[in-house]
Amino acid sequence: MKITSTRGRWFVAFLLLADSGAIVAQTVQMGGSAGEEHIVKEVRHELVMLPYYGVFDNLAYKVDGNTVTLLGEVTRPTLKSDAGNAVKHIEGVAQVINNIEVLPLSPNDDQIRRAVFRAIYGRGELADRYGFQAVPAIHIIVKNGNVTLVGVVNSEMDKNIANVQSKGVSGVFSVTNNLRVEK
Repeated sequence: MKITSTRGRWFVAFLLLADSGAIVAQTVQMGGSAGEEHIVKEVRHELVMLPYYGVFDNLAYKVDGNTVTLLGEVTRPTLKSDAGNAVKHIEGVAQVINNIEVLPLSPNDDQIRRAVFRAIYGRGELADRYGFQAVPAIHIIVKNGNVTLVGVVNSEMDKNIANVQSKGVSGVFSVTNNLRVEK
């Protein structure tokens, strides 16, 4: 777990979810209560267990006392509502703020998603290293032809390979590489 401090009394922790390959951001108040720690663990569990959460989605959350804020981007509107409903029923959660963005429906974006997936996971080192997980570690978010890569990779070289392979896909306007290198 990597912890970086921000202003005031908050810490942001990024966890690599080994069973899904996704990153879930969580904010925990310094000296947080046992109830808040329980909420953090349960929210993580509920989001990982969502049946339609995949490589083209990115989910994150923040916990502030008994309020959970959901963040990220998803390709299906039902995934946004499923995430909100799953978190709502956790013991100790009083309020859920669902700020998950539903990506626009676009045949062009769907084509780009598939092509970037093939470019990253179709062959080579990245396919061998990251492609055999239930949900691969590199998430591909496409909005209006713009690609954002999110996740955790083992090395700076893997991060650069994913970036170059994504930029080589026809129809991609830009690539934002938000991949983090695991230390």
